[in-house]
Amino acid sequence: MSPGSRMPASSTTPAGAPAGPSTAPSSGPDRTVLGEADISRALTRIAHEVVERNRGAADVVLLGIPTRGVQLARRLAERLAQIEPSFDGEFGTLDVTMYRDDLRRQPTRAVGQTVLPGSLGGTVDDKVVVLVDDVLFSGRTIRAALDALNDLGRPRVVQLAALVDRGHRELPIRADYVGKNLPTSRTERVRVRLADVDGVPDSVVISPTASGSPSGPASDQDGGER
Repeated sequence: MSPGSRMPASSTTPAGAPAGPSTAPSSGPDRTVLGEADISRALTRIAHEVVERNRGAADVVLLGIPTRGVQLARRLAERLAQIEPSFDGEFGTLDVTMYRDDLRRQPTRAVGQTVLPGSLGGTVDDKVVVLVDDVLFSGRTIRAALDALNDLGRPRVVQLAALVDRGHRELPIRADYVGKNLPTSRTERVRVRLADVDGVPDSVVISPTASGSPSGPASDQDGGER
């Protein structure tokens, strides 16, 4: 460069100099972090942990949170019945739609059904209730589930099983049983796919959001907790 000349404004950062903060949107391919065999092993381990912690499963009631939490509860019930003769294999569904704290923002929601196992007689009094969900994120869905459960009776204990815990809690809620802890960025989305819901092989996939901005509440169709 000749004396007195000036570097063009479009010059790149000198080699070795620290790069400034990137403003480009998050991009990159989806990452499959759990496959079908991984999910199966995680559920089997959770079933054994439920039996060990509760010294059996005679009083355990599994309640799945729609949508994918229901199918996970069904699979857990099958495993519990195999390893613990005192468990009858029943499970239920706990709809939390009308207990959510974002109904004012999204008032149009399809209301599902809460279905308790037939042997309970319509109450969860003095039972060990294990809530089952696919992804634990902000904790707001579980808060809504606790409110919904309060209308069904007074359980002796309430526990939480989540296939994936991705962090970023907004409420003081912690899972008792976790299939996989996944450190994630808020700009990423965790998607759970189950064969009996989505028609594709079981998987857990992390994908970047299109905008690169922090992800907002995930819809249930995305297989993530709101």
